[in-house]
Amino acid sequence: MPPQPQPPSRRVLAPHGVRRPDVEPTRWSDVARLPSAGPVRTAVARHLVGGALERLALTAPGGTTGPQLTLHDPEAFHRRIGRHGLIGFGESYMAGEWDSDDLAGVLTVLAAHVDELVPAPLRRLRGLWVAARPAGDRNTRAGARDNVQRHYDLSNDLFSAFLDPTLTYSAAVFTDFPARFEALEPAQHRKIDRLLDLAGVGEGTRLLEIGTGWGELALRAAARGARVTTLTLSAEQAALARERIAAAGFTGRVEVQLRDYRDAEGCYDAVISVEMIEAVGAEYWPSYFAALRRALAPGGRIALQTITMGHQQMRHTAATHTWISKYVFPGGLIPSRRAIAEHSAAAGLATIADHGYGEHYAETLRLWRERFTARRDLVTDLGFDTVFQRMWEFYLAYSEAGFRSRYLDVRQLLLTEGTRP
Repeated sequence: MPPQPQPPSRRVLAPHGVRRPDVEPTRWSDVARLPSAGPVRTAVARHLVGGALERLALTAPGGTTGPQLTLHDPEAFHRRIGRHGLIGFGESYMAGEWDSDDLAGVLTVLAAHVDELVPAPLRRLRGLWVAARPAGDRNTRAGARDNVQRHYDLSNDLFSAFLDPTLTYSAAVFTDFPARFEALEPAQHRKIDRLLDLAGVGEGTRLLEIGTGWGELALRAAARGARVTTLTLSAEQAALARERIAAAGFTGRVEVQLRDYRDAEGCYDAVISVEMIEAVGAEYWPSYFAALRRALAPGGRIALQTITMGHQQMRHTAATHTWISKYVFPGGLIPSRRAIAEHSAAAGLATIADHGYGEHYAETLRLWRERFTARRDLVTDLGFDTVFQRMWEFYLAYSEAGFRSRYLDVRQLLLTEGTRP
């Protein structure tokens, strides 16, 4: 007999909360039901996680000056973590079993102390409680299309609800902190212009962009006089990008292709790819860098923007099915700087410049998250239920925490042929 949910009266809901009995089981099967976890696993989770939260003052009674985590259903919370680790932690939030007065703050504290949460001897046994990545998430040509559609084809209107008018879904570059939402549009243009400058894009440049987004980089390149070919696997993004390009009068300068990067054709003076490598998957990084090198004309330049993490952390993540890979970016993996250097060099490319600005991504994510939560009514009207909204808020806060704790970074790189120009 499946485990029965706790009576609703046992739980106090925060604003925008959700009760597990109200979760749609066909859409959110692993959120709607509690996993089968034995008493030993649950007790271990209660001891380790509860102790860690107390040490970090995240559940201190009477309140503190720091962020607080409020458990509405401690039994379910520990049971999920005992069975599924960090996936269970995220699913417990989606199920409304815990909340926080400062979600990004709580997650930043946890990210900053991630190596202290589980004793070293138990970390070596992580294979006993973490799941392997599903084979169906591999980024074959068909798999990559499916993975892209599961995220980027959710709804153009959804992304418009929290992005700035440029519809740019990557780290911006600010001049002041903290930034206001009104500063996000010029900050995105500043980021794009840096990449265009890095790649030497100007009048007459033949530019290949791998990963169109909603077309803002292609628009700014065309305004410089470049001729742009831009590739995407998202039909939703391609349609809106073409509309925006036509409205700007650049149809003759920009071609949007629904095409896998592995099938890129032609030779280009410049190649730009913004936060695309994270969706490729480690198995296909050699193919990705080979495609970049193959597309590059003699003397050409490649500008990349990529999120990075430490190499050891990357190796652990590569073998693990995570909450992010399950619910947000199936098939994705953030590379390390070492992995990028090794794979690009193997493809005959040299790294000429490498600049990081992770604090700017944390600020970008904060603005997106605040905009998203402020426009919940619009998101609801678009057909996205409370569980989705909690999932998306957790994703944005989780990502912000990664950059605030310096667990993650974002970098702009310049690659050329194997010898310096």
